[in-house]
Amino acid sequence: MSLIASLDIDAQKGFTPLCPQELPVPEGDGIAAALNAQATLASLRIGSKDAHPATAVWVADSPLQPLPLPNADLTWPAHCVPGTRGFELLDGLPAPIDYDFFVWKGVEPDLHPYGACYHDLAERRSTGLLEFLQARGVDTVLVGGLATDYCVKTSVLQLRRAGLRVIVHLAACRGIAPDTVSSALLAMGEAGAELAADLHEVQRLLGC
Repeated sequence: MSLIASLDIDAQKGFTPLCPQELPVPEGDGIAAALNAQATLASLRIGSKDAHPATAVWVADSPLQPLPLPNADLTWPAHCVPGTRGFELLDGLPAPIDYDFFVWKGVEPDLHPYGACYHDLAERRSTGLLEFLQARGVDTVLVGGLATDYCVKTSVLQLRRAGLRVIVHLAACRGIAPDTVSSALLAMGEAGAELAADLHEVQRLLGC
């Protein structure tokens, strides 16, 4: 019998219009209910957060500029700094301690990972998420969070490379820009992830 985990990726206020000086993903503050609904279909609930220093090496006023660094490939505005509003999870979600497993990523000033499974871009330093899923016998992961075109996409690709079935709950995701969202959906689909428009589609794919 399939064991299902639900994964909330970086559902933080720093990625929403609630924190306009950070990385405000359009409508990013509107996914908490969909994430909670998704979690009702799973036996385990997992979450992740960005936890970035305000003085990280990739912080810049001009985002998306390439960087010649091994573990920070682009510049970004300061965001999701511990102790600030942007670091907080969206209202209505559990506290991190109430998840079955939780990942904090990007804590070191020279690290800016996107995926929830590895601390480094070369994917050599595990966050422990894949090992947790393996130890619990999980074979299917339901995914939602922010943002579709970066951290969600990268996490989904990592989970697929680990051999897990992944269903992306699009109603529980929001992206930064239409073109990069389209590219992300294509990449996730080509990697074998299943894209579900809403909870009913997730249930259909699960055979509920």
